[in-house]
Amino acid sequence: MIKKEMIAMLLAGGQGSRLGVLTSKLAKPAVAFGGKYKIIDFPLSNCINSGVDTVGVLTQYQPLRLNQHIGIGIPWDLDRNVGGVTVLPPYEKSSNSEWYTGTANAIYQNLEFMEYYNPDYVLILSGDHIYKMDYEMMLDYHKKQNAKITIATIEVPMEEASRFGVVITDDEGRITEFEEKPEHPRSNKASMGIYIFDWAVLKESLTTLSEQPGCDFGKHIIPYCHERGDKICAYEYQGYWKDVGTLASYWEANMELISIIPEFNLYEEFWRIYTKSDTLPPQYISDSSKVSGCIIGEGTEIYGEVYNSVIGSGVTIGKDTVIRDSIIMNNTVIGDGVTANKAIIAEHVEIGDGAKLGVFEEAPNTVAPHIYNSGLVTIGENTRIPAGVQIGKNVAIKGETSLDDYTDGILKSGETLIKAGDL
Repeated sequence: MIKKEMIAMLLAGGQGSRLGVLTSKLAKPAVAFGGKYKIIDFPLSNCINSGVDTVGVLTQYQPLRLNQHIGIGIPWDLDRNVGGVTVLPPYEKSSNSEWYTGTANAIYQNLEFMEYYNPDYVLILSGDHIYKMDYEMMLDYHKKQNAKITIATIEVPMEEASRFGVVITDDEGRITEFEEKPEHPRSNKASMGIYIFDWAVLKESLTTLSEQPGCDFGKHIIPYCHERGDKICAYEYQGYWKDVGTLASYWEANMELISIIPEFNLYEEFWRIYTKSDTLPPQYISDSSKVSGCIIGEGTEIYGEVYNSVIGSGVTIGKDTVIRDSIIMNNTVIGDGVTANKAIIAEHVEIGDGAKLGVFEEAPNTVAPHIYNSGLVTIGENTRIPAGVQIGKNVAIKGETSLDDYTDGILKSGETLIKAGDL
């Protein structure tokens, strides 16, 4: 019989709707980050660096590119005969078939996978956070506390605490109260969505609450176990952790990589972040180019000026073009004489000569101000932008656009241009 001390279940099925056009045809964990990586690379790398060699990845929304990226787990040394990485989409059962309807429901539907490994502990992870964590240290803490459940927590500013599940602990680290996204939080210890469960406790609680619609860890499983008297402890994490669930936080996290002393260091030898890499030629920067404070991916050619930006692989930036404070993803082509300020440009985009992105006074987005804000210009993948147009701030564009889509060659701040079929 196979026996693993701890296996990981990685929730990677979310749509990531707050990333707008970046995730209209792409699962959030498959979104590019830091020029070279995908968001899911971080929890997968944490697993193998922590000695967790059995990972179930639960996919659902737009899973194709995420599945292709994970493959059989070779970049993370997770191509194992026993264990390794297994992609777990929803599947048809004999009695009923259903999509994953909540975080706990998704785990419940994969009880058979977990039973196969008969673990002592199960580590539950989210696939959309940027951080480095040694899960082995968290497991040691869980054992030392003799806890049934351990929740990783991080201190957040009090004004942001209502966005999270928050916990109140006693002097021993035991959680005495748990509130999911409280309107008036009484603590700033936020749950990171990382849990270690004793396997028996997880199995019993999932089975008991299996009929609960949209069963969720924060809303249902944790309160149920708490009311039952299970010992739940908080593991206080001190390092860098970023929930890149919004365009503003995604942009900030990328920009933090290129500060003079980066808060989050991608270059540490002892805790590497692994990814699936294409075999590409080196970067080319022409003799007339200027590049300062940037991450530049392999196979990228720069003929213009790029400042304080994260540029992916296989990108072309034309001559007399000036890019500032922007994120440009793989295989995008930017013409000559373009200017871009605070832009997030997805993969396989073409921007015509002389286009200007991020100009005019800022105005709130008229369609989705909760998504498109912070002065950003967001351009979805496979978009075409014609030459010479001027595009404002807090704008979203997706699709094959033509000059006819821009009134007098202008898309004002706060406007949204999404072509039919690109929703």
